[in-house]
Amino acid sequence: MPVSDRPQRILTVSALTALVRERLEKDFSDLWVEGEVSNLRAPASGHLYFTLKDATSQIRTVLFRAGALRLRFALKEGLQLVVRGRLTVYEPRGEYQIVCEYLEPKGLGALQLAFEQLKERLAGEGLFDPSRKRPLPFLPRRVGIVTSLTGAALHDILTVLRRRCPILGVVVAPVPVQGDEAAAQIAAAVRALGASRLVDVMIVGRGGGSLEDLWCFNEEAVVRAIAESKVPVVSAVGHEIDVTLSDFAADYRAPTPSAAAEAVAPVLSDLVGSLEDDRERMVRAVRGRLLERAAQRTDETTARLRSTVQTMLAALHRRVSERRHDLQVVSPVERVRAASVLLPQLTKRVMQGIVALLTTRRQAARTAMAALDSLSPLAVLGRGYSIVQTVPGGAVVKRARDVSPGDEILARLADGRLLCDVRKILPDS
Repeated sequence: MPVSDRPQRILTVSALTALVRERLEKDFSDLWVEGEVSNLRAPASGHLYFTLKDATSQIRTVLFRAGALRLRFALKEGLQLVVRGRLTVYEPRGEYQIVCEYLEPKGLGALQLAFEQLKERLAGEGLFDPSRKRPLPFLPRRVGIVTSLTGAALHDILTVLRRRCPILGVVVAPVPVQGDEAAAQIAAAVRALGASRLVDVMIVGRGGGSLEDLWCFNEEAVVRAIAESKVPVVSAVGHEIDVTLSDFAADYRAPTPSAAAEAVAPVLSDLVGSLEDDRERMVRAVRGRLLERAAQRTDETTARLRSTVQTMLAALHRRVSERRHDLQVVSPVERVRAASVLLPQLTKRVMQGIVALLTTRRQAARTAMAALDSLSPLAVLGRGYSIVQTVPGGAVVKRARDVSPGDEILARLADGRLLCDVRKILPDS
């Protein structure tokens, strides 16, 4: 029978898609795929949708809500994942996709990545800021312990506390320190014990273990409870090499539970010895103070006696001074000295009188000289006049008729003389 004569089976799109889905789910029911996260979406349903891609290809991937709630770390764009799941087809769009059942970061464990992501976020909120750390009390009344009743950590802590300070009170809040329910119970115990006002300081921790065993002390609820505790908290999780986020949030991080007990409990015998030393020093100080007071009273008495003697001596000095003054008043020497004091004054007065008389006489002389000068012929010459005299003879010419034309006359000026010839005699105009 020719191929063209065979009856053809015509499929709908839905039927074809269902066939493809069945075949894919049968042949690829359990596979591992490696790729980079992109196009990440997290709708309100709680499912996570993203694309896994490499250099040349990509495939849609979904992690349903139940699996997303179990994730220890947060998915981010660009994160390299190793995914385990099954291949199926999303029939409404005819697209094949991977339904994840397990995933982990490539090259870094999921818990380690979760640790780093939560550490970065809480540090950004300031929960690990050193300024938030409180000092541990010097001598607490009671110590709270949040740990398991069956673990070795509780035994180690109690042993150290009893050895160092037997009188120290202890309140134990038993909690599981491993498993899914541990974090919530540890956080609740820390908050309850801190708010109870029964303890002055708190130790939170357990013995050593793997990262998975210690993980409850990395849970956000526990870290926040420790950071918000109303009393100082000592973190004592695992061994010295173990580090949890609770260590960063606590006020003090102890490398072991035993070291935590040593941090909160002083050695009682050392305190008693220190008190004895303080008592001895106080006794010596009191004795010294009593001696100081006696010495002070002696000094005060000596000072009063010295003051009395000085007062009496001062009175005697005053009396002697008064008698000396009386003698000086009636002494002839003092009279002569008093009279001699007047001599400079009298001399000064005489000198002042002579100066005044000389001044008066000088002024009178100046006045007479001025009068004589005003009457002097020389003074007249100085005002522009001249004295005319005959030559020879030197008689003063007072009238024009006293000379004749052709006579010589001598004109005397204020400065120098002129020899002149009379040319003509003119009448008064």
